[in-house]
Amino acid sequence: MTSPMSGPSGMNAADIAKSAATSQAKAKEGEKTSKSLGDKDTFLKLLVAQLKYQDPTKPADSTAFLAQTAQFTQVEKLEDMVSMLQSQRMIGASSLVGKSVTYMDDTGATQTGVITAAKLNGTSEPTLKVGNTDVQLSKVTEISTDSKTA
Repeated sequence: MTSPMSGPSGMNAADIAKSAATSQAKAKEGEKTSKSLGDKDTFLKLLVAQLKYQDPTKPADSTAFLAQTAQFTQVEKLEDMVSMLQSQRMIGASSLVGKSVTYMDDTGATQTGVITAAKLNGTSEPTLKVGNTDVQLSKVTEISTDSKTA
């Protein structure tokens, strides 16, 4: 990596990052958010600020700039992969609708029922609706095509 660069205003990269983090925290204050400081908008703001405040007599190393660009691209691709994984999990869970399942409830007892719906609640694991109970897919121990109804 490169050493912090001072700009004409006397700010270095660490000061810029701290300022951007503080501004973001104030803007998001009182609002729940799942985004971290490492999201792509923040990355772009930091990169632009770094370029804006660099010393014109000592420009940023082009190798470091390319490395940062490659990291940004990698983060975008990873986000795309996470989105695809969630879609695949939802498709898999929705294919279970109408099937009979055996699962472990919160007390550890084995329960059986027919899946009537599947949903994602913001988590990466699908939740299945069995009767009036929401069951995480990881709690399912057996799946059968014949529905055992009384």
